[in-house]
Amino acid sequence: MEITAKELRGKPGQIIEQASRGTEVIITIRGKKMARLVPYKSDKTKIEADDELFGLWKNRDDIDSVDDYVRSIRKGRAF
Repeated sequence: MEITAKELRGKPGQIIEQASRGTEVIITIRGKKMARLVPYKSDKTKIEADDELFGLWKNRDDIDSVDDYVRSIRKGRAF
């Protein structure tokens, strides 16, 4: 989305809201691209994304201890 600096002055709240939803906003002055407004990604967002891998076990009611379960899987099978 491209907007002029005048449009940015006129409705900054709406434009910031668009950027926060993921829309990249290019700000132009006299037809030249001068700035880019992109959504802010905090460090908390990154940490939550890293934790997704470990969240695989959180909804399993049949497993009390993940460590014990993994150890039982790693044991050899008796034939």
